[in-house]
Amino acid sequence: MRSTQLALAEHPFSTANLLLVLGACAAAVVLLMVVTALIGRAQGRVAVVDTAWPLGFLVIAVVASALGDGVWWRKVLVFVLVAVWAGRLAWHVSSRNKGKGEDPRYEKLLSAVPEDKRFQYAVVRVFITQGVAMWFVSLPVQVSATTGDGVWWIAVVGAVVWAVGLWFESTGDRQLKEFKADPANKGKVMDKGLWAYTRHPNYFGDFTVWWGLYLVACTTWQGALTILSPAAMAFFLIVATGGRLLEREMAKRPGYPEYQQRTSFFIPRPPKSA
Repeated sequence: MRSTQLALAEHPFSTANLLLVLGACAAAVVLLMVVTALIGRAQGRVAVVDTAWPLGFLVIAVVASALGDGVWWRKVLVFVLVAVWAGRLAWHVSSRNKGKGEDPRYEKLLSAVPEDKRFQYAVVRVFITQGVAMWFVSLPVQVSATTGDGVWWIAVVGAVVWAVGLWFESTGDRQLKEFKADPANKGKVMDKGLWAYTRHPNYFGDFTVWWGLYLVACTTWQGALTILSPAAMAFFLIVATGGRLLEREMAKRPGYPEYQQRTSFFIPRPPKSA
């Protein structure tokens, strides 16, 4: 108890420092999205934002850890967790999209807009929207960089949850990549490995990663107040831009309705018997 009190005395929470971190991270996100939008315009591809998405969280983690006056061990922990997750996802997305044209999602979004106004429309609907979402979802990262020690074992639980999420996300991505690389699987529905237990193991993994990071922030009461951030990420992954949106098109593929009937949508569970 005494050691916790001393730690809190050494790292008192400062509203001014929190506002500094929040503002600096917002400015970093704006700069990143401006650069990303310009690259997208030069390449004629809005999909470049998909690589910028994880890298933006890494930028936020760098800024927050550099400017935050919080306890050092949690700043290091959060930075490492975000860096590993963001680096892997950015590499996966960039290698997947290399040499390809526009993503069908963005093609559909921009199809009803006159060609001379598509860039402006994409700036509002894609780049600004994702920038705001990025800043809001990352609030546990930002706030945790400004707070004291707190309850250390909650951070351990959070790191374990994060690790489970990263394993699900990376394993699901790898299994799908290997499945698509086999010409014998053309036209088939992926229902092997983790994909036999959930139709979206990569999204479930991402979901778990961000709840893990939230738990790390929950070592202090200030971090616990950011609960709407992982909830927002869950909404994006399940409803807004994730599983539900993807399945509107996937449901039209032969064999996919049957896959939907036997396999859990999101939370992993054993498949139903035929």
